[in-house]
Amino acid sequence: MNRGTRLGLGLAAPALALVAAFALTSLVLVIAGDPVGEVWETILAPPGARNVANIVNNASVLYLSGIAVAIGFRMNLFNIGVDGQYRIAAFAAAVVAGENLLPGYLNTALAIIAAMLVGAAWAGIAGLLRAYRGVSEVISTIMLNFISTGLVAYFLRQVAVREEGSNIIATATIENGRVPSIPVPGSETTEIYGFVVIAAVVGALYWFVLNRTRFGFDLRATGASPTAAVASGISVKRMTVVAMLLSGAIAGLVGLPILLGDAYAYGSTFQSGLGFAGIAIALLGRNHPIGVALGALLFAFLDEQSNALQILVGVAPEIVQITQGVIVLTVVISYEVVRRYARRLEQQQVSKVVEDDRAGPSDDATTTEEARA
Repeated sequence: MNRGTRLGLGLAAPALALVAAFALTSLVLVIAGDPVGEVWETILAPPGARNVANIVNNASVLYLSGIAVAIGFRMNLFNIGVDGQYRIAAFAAAVVAGENLLPGYLNTALAIIAAMLVGAAWAGIAGLLRAYRGVSEVISTIMLNFISTGLVAYFLRQVAVREEGSNIIATATIENGRVPSIPVPGSETTEIYGFVVIAAVVGALYWFVLNRTRFGFDLRATGASPTAAVASGISVKRMTVVAMLLSGAIAGLVGLPILLGDAYAYGSTFQSGLGFAGIAIALLGRNHPIGVALGALLFAFLDEQSNALQILVGVAPEIVQITQGVIVLTVVISYEVVRRYARRLEQQQVSKVVEDDRAGPSDDATTTEEARA
């Protein structure tokens, strides 16, 4: 199978998933009696400058979540605990940054390191249970999500700074350690999180480590075949723990664009649910950094455009959540359909090569060589 065919099949799967999601969501709208045309016209309308900034900001958060999940997927580990990992990590970062232990950007670096360490430690619990006790990481990470929610709620009450006459519960405001925003040209009020740059660096490092280092090869080999990895001298237990640690470390960064770029404190209303969105985005992007980026932008675009549905069309914006859920289902099905088609195509090409060899030297050698390729 040549490179062009592989690229076409790689693009066909997400395209098929999006078309199917579009059709199924339209069917839901028809059944509900909602105006299908107006809904899609509103969602697909060109966003303004402020909307674009919101999309990029939200996408940077979702991108980090998708990369965290993708690391586990490359090891056949289903890290469903990103939600709990980023929340407890963001809380730790807020407490550390709020203490102003170091001057300037050193305080920012300290908060980032604290978040990554806490996220890695929390995910490492599931990794150790999986490697040395055979506990499914799905079960353990779900339980850890609930535990982290309770722990953060408890410790937040212990360290919260209460304002006189206010019911708001939050950590101390971060005054020294903020990540400066990037102004959008032509607008004085629209800004993009400075953490977008860090998210892009994380994506580049993810690609480099997985594809250009021995560790990345071992990780991918262990995920593809643990038996073959053991035969090659790779410690599957060690790789399981390390993969969960790395996944948790990246998960620890998920809440930081909001914390250090907008909220500047961790409170009871801190955004949740970002870890579960990362699962869908990693699936949609096939664990590739560029694919994950496109998936994050798509989800952020749908979220931003859904805000106008209630006002302009009178349709609940939750219809976008249905679309995102359908995308997750259709992307799994479409990848399997494309995978089976690719296997059949490859078998046909191999059969043709074998038949040509049995028939002896052919005048059309070019065709045979192309089939071999």
